Amino acid sequence: MNYWPLLGVLVVIIGFMRRWNPVLVVVAAALVAGAAAGMSPARILTEIGEGFSRNRYLLIIILTLPVLGALERAGLREHAQNWIAGRKSVTPGRLMTLYLALRQAASAIGLTSLGGQAQTVRPLLAPMAEGAAQAKHGRIGPETRARLRAMSAATDNVGLFFGEDIFIAFGAVLLIQGIYAENGIVMEPLHVALWGIPTALLAFAIHAFRLRRFDQALAKAIADENARGDDGHA
Repeated sequence: MNYWPLLGVLVVIIGFMRRWNPVLVVVAAALVAGAAAGMSPARILTEIGEGFSRNRYLLIIILTLPVLGALERAGLREHAQNWIAGRKSVTPGRLMTLYLALRQAASAIGLTSLGGQAQTVRPLLAPMAEGAAQAKHGRIGPETRARLRAMSAATDNVGLFFGEDIFIAFGAVLLIQGIYAENGIVMEPLHVALWGIPTALLAFAIHAFRLRRFDQALAKAIADENARGDDGHA
């Protein structure tokens, strides 16, 4: 077995450790691995082009990041925070429960890229949760802000993880079906996806209960922070 192509992995490690341009690092790693495998320059470029063509749908996610960065510079987080602060009936837990339902529903039909840590949690969900907490309890300290951001990220993860298992064409569903088939157990991907529905519903109920408890604990945490005189800015 030829282990020389693994030099490409070394290039990636060194490039990321040195904080070089990620695109150049990946391309350089591909060239090194291809050359070590005895491929011609034309063959290497062909493989890179075909790989790009097969995975071009990933560009949809990548292209959203500069747009979100521009919106954040224009005050997206502040506008979201101020808008939700005017809704006195909205609590962080209720807001996250609504997001959890939408995230699970979208993931269940394969729209996993509609949300995410970079696309939704950082610019929208976390600031809105902070705004809802401020509207409900007044000034919040850095510890509470960190808890709100962590719970926002966790809510996104729960919605995605348990929602995408319902989508019949999701890779994990096909992987499960393949493992069963290798062991002589005949099971269609549809059966795996159907069994994912009660799991997703149970996960929603459990996390929604956690969010309700989170709302109840938030008031005490904020009161304790204010008693210690913690600064609410972050």
